[in-house]
Amino acid sequence: MEWADHKNRCRWANPKNEIYIRYHDEEWGVPVHEDRKLFEMLLLESFQAGLTWECVLNKREAFRSAFDQFDPEKISTYGVEKMEELASNVAIIRNRRKIQAVIRNAQIFLDIQREWGSFSAYLWHWTDDKTLREIGPTHSPLSDQISKDLYRRGMRFVGTTIIYAYLQAVGVIWAHEENCDWKEREE
Repeated sequence: MEWADHKNRCRWANPKNEIYIRYHDEEWGVPVHEDRKLFEMLLLESFQAGLTWECVLNKREAFRSAFDQFDPEKISTYGVEKMEELASNVAIIRNRRKIQAVIRNAQIFLDIQREWGSFSAYLWHWTDDKTLREIGPTHSPLSDQISKDLYRRGMRFVGTTIIYAYLQAVGVIWAHEENCDWKEREE
């Protein structure tokens, strides 16, 4: 694929969507250790189930506004009134089951923070704080384990495929394709 800037990117990056290009170039696969950002990506990935990541990414700023800047403390306290407000917000994905799951997931996210000191410590312990290099799969034994543990804790919309995409997004798994100019991560 020919890009206007003559750089090679992963096939999934839409060359006509500047938001998607910036996401690919600046965020995807970069290791994240900040809990608020880890929660943001978990929330967004859970809304992606059954949709495209591009659809979710295009609505990211609307999600940020609707979900109190991705603050898990605030989201964990949402009640019926806030759920109804979110379910009627045409700027976001209005799936009631996903909205309910995000509220519950925020509560569990906070539980994990209390147990581990941070969600980052929990997430990165699975790989001994190392980034793995994998290209191609949509799930792995690692995403299977993490998904199973999060389900056991009560999270929803965290199946192995969603978790695998999440691990790629937050840099636990580095998955830029071989022909991509970002295939080698700068340390």
